Amino acid sequence: QVQLVESGGGLVQAGGSLRLSCAASGGTFSKYVMGWFRQAPGKEREFVAATSWSGAIHYADDVKGRFTISRDNAKNTVYLHMSSLKPEDTAVYYCAADGGLFTTILSRYDYWGQGTQVTVSS
Repeated sequence: QVQLVESGGGLVQAGGSLRLSCAASGGTFSKYVMGWFRQAPGKEREFVAATSWSGAIHYADDVKGRFTISRDNAKNTVYLHMSSLKPEDTAVYYCAADGGLFTTILSRYDYWGQGTQVTVSS
């Protein structure tokens, strides 16, 4: 039983930055693959970034060079630092946990947070 709680969303100007946090409880955090996904109005939820327990990292093409995922196992927390934000980044951002193999596929993740809204104005 794993609970995930996102925080850090808000309203920013284009070109600005935000850091999202996802606090996990109820599981062995260091053994989970942790991912970030986002969902814009009228669109399907899409992969953003993920990091495995061993430190492997993968980013979606449209966020490479702008977003950085990291994890602090001592704090049971995963972060998504977002810079050079664009209006197209506006979405609800979700963190997710997977106890299996490293994956970027949404349906493979077992646990999800409630999401945090990120709005980027132009």
